Amino acid sequence: MPLEADVLAAFPAEVRIPARLVSDSVAASDEASPRILVVLDDDPTGTQSVANLPVLTRWEEADFRWAFGHSIDGVRPRAVYVLTNSRSLDPSEAAARNEEVVRNALLAAAAEPAGAKLHLSFVSRSDSTLRGHFPLEPDVIAATVAAVSGEATDGVVIVPAFPDAGRVTIGGVHYMRGTGDAAGELIPVAETEFAKDASFGFTSSDLAQYVEEKSEGRYPAGSVIVLDLNVIRAGAAANGTPEDPQRSALAIADALDAASESTPIVADIVTENDFRALALGLEEAERRGKKLLYRVGPPFVRGRIGQEVHAELSGEEAYAGHTPSEAGGLIVVGSHVGVTTRQLNALTAQHRAARIVEIDVEKLLGADAETYLGQTVDDVVAALRGGDVIVHTSRLLIKADDAAESLRIARTVSAAVVAVVNRTLKRFPPRFVIAKGGITSSDVAAHGLEIRHAIVRGPMLPGIVSLWEPVDGPAQGIPYIVFAGNVGDDESLAQVTRKLSNTF
Repeated sequence: MPLEADVLAAFPAEVRIPARLVSDSVAASDEASPRILVVLDDDPTGTQSVANLPVLTRWEEADFRWAFGHSIDGVRPRAVYVLTNSRSLDPSEAAARNEEVVRNALLAAAAEPAGAKLHLSFVSRSDSTLRGHFPLEPDVIAATVAAVSGEATDGVVIVPAFPDAGRVTIGGVHYMRGTGDAAGELIPVAETEFAKDASFGFTSSDLAQYVEEKSEGRYPAGSVIVLDLNVIRAGAAANGTPEDPQRSALAIADALDAASESTPIVADIVTENDFRALALGLEEAERRGKKLLYRVGPPFVRGRIGQEVHAELSGEEAYAGHTPSEAGGLIVVGSHVGVTTRQLNALTAQHRAARIVEIDVEKLLGADAETYLGQTVDDVVAALRGGDVIVHTSRLLIKADDAAESLRIARTVSAAVVAVVNRTLKRFPPRFVIAKGGITSSDVAAHGLEIRHAIVRGPMLPGIVSLWEPVDGPAQGIPYIVFAGNVGDDESLAQVTRKLSNTF
């Protein structure tokens, strides 16, 4: 595998850009027309890189009106997250849900008082390892915007990078950083377990070729605009010339001049400064009249709106404003990727006081599933009275050769996990809830805890793992931790649990 240092040696050094520079640029644009990014998050883990923004698990017009008008620290939000959970849906369901979200958001924005009409930009947030409904979701968003507002999309900006979690794009190729003995190496993402996903597998790590593959040739690789690090870092210092972020912004905007009819645009990203350089370039392109939507990984929004990288939250901050319950906490693990299993093993080995309740997936798929679920809830409630409870699905992944059947099995398992959480919440509310895995954390939020509106307060670990504060429903006052299945090292789940637990 190539070494990251060797691959980067062919490109300029990063351009140092303070978040304030991006924030000020966005604010200047907002003076003419207030703008909010509406982030359609295909699972809830997209919030892990941002702080102090509203999250919706429902998307009626009234929900958007709440989010658009909900000031935080006296400021209207620059982005609103909508938990679509579309990665767990089949293509037709995902398309319908995307259309409904976009249509209702546009209607809510149009209903703003005269003189305060909002301009919405849409972000299709998906997986940093390239799993999800692509190009379906950007296609549907663009078509819906055109149908409702008459505005055509010039380009779809594709930025899956997530450096905090070890995903970077260099020279148009998307990589995972190696760990352990492979530290310093770059692993092309198509050579990882994620590329073998039963529903969203792929074969190419080159993002232009990935676009051609997933679009079935509708967008040939040669038609994709690639903003490599030579463009992103065009403002780097060289030959006595001082670094200049504006040079990067102009180079990026110039490269986008040719975009039309939803041209795919791929961006290299290795550092937070690269995100900020890209944000300045996108601002310039939009000032020139380009209409863009975005298909991105988690940190893009932070860079795009000029947020600082939020420090990890302490346990005290997680409970701020609320008196924590004396009950145990509930840790729910549904993801089956390798890193999740290792994290689960580390947690169970270290947290000797925790009770472990395993949900047997084979029993969930059997005839006596309801009886089995009832007994599981009884076990969880009894255990919470004495301390933390770790609820996890059996580690044997049951899947089918057919993608639709694999999704059906995943939904059945997720529905059972949700039922356990919801029935437990109604009988004996836990001190905190951690949900591990994308589909798991989405369903636990929307249905298990019945969260409709929340505020994402920040990360529990540097750059990853977000804390939601539910603002309504039966889980109000209970810290909810959204923990993606494919992030963190082997100790991460134990570290987060230790912050929140009173028995660990």
